[in-house]
Amino acid sequence: MRYYPAFLDLSDRKAVVVGGGKVAERKVRSLVKAGALVEVVSPDLTTGLKTLCDQGKIRHKKRKYRSGDLRGAFIVIAATSSADVNAKVARDAKNLVNIIDMPADGNFIVPSLVRRGNLTIAISTEGVSPAISKAVRKEIEHKYDAEFARYLRFVESVRGKVIKEIKDVKKRERFLKSLASAEILAMLRNRGFGAASGEVLKALDKIK
Repeated sequence: MRYYPAFLDLSDRKAVVVGGGKVAERKVRSLVKAGALVEVVSPDLTTGLKTLCDQGKIRHKKRKYRSGDLRGAFIVIAATSSADVNAKVARDAKNLVNIIDMPADGNFIVPSLVRRGNLTIAISTEGVSPAISKAVRKEIEHKYDAEFARYLRFVESVRGKVIKEIKDVKKRERFLKSLASAEILAMLRNRGFGAASGEVLKALDKIK
């Protein structure tokens, strides 16, 4: 395994994206969602990036990349259409840098993601085949739909209640494990949130 899987806390950390096209926009949107302080360096921006800039969600340096633009950056993404510019960004970067279309020139890659509420699943072929990553992502998206996100929110509330109300440690652990049992998850997929949550609440009443 070449890469070390990890999830980064980017809250209030500076992120620099070099490039203003569609790929750059996708990266910027993910960084903004993660709470990063995003700065985009590019002569031009997509309509979406212009909107984010107008809303004050990102900063924009309206020009070509220069050495020094990465100063203070925790994470850097080079997403231009120029291999030479991307290579220069890779050389200048001191911390985490992702180079679009040339992952070997950077030191991290961005996996395909499936997000379902509090559940985030990352899929990577370590750069071997983005197409296969995408195909696997679609399978997982089908398996874990919006009902799963709803069930996770329910589990969060039930778990807090169980920890407070059930003092017997073994009973508590057994019940919490049952929330992820094959039977409950199958019920969630086949019959929906209402059936699965109802079954959990019935089981909770029995052990109180």
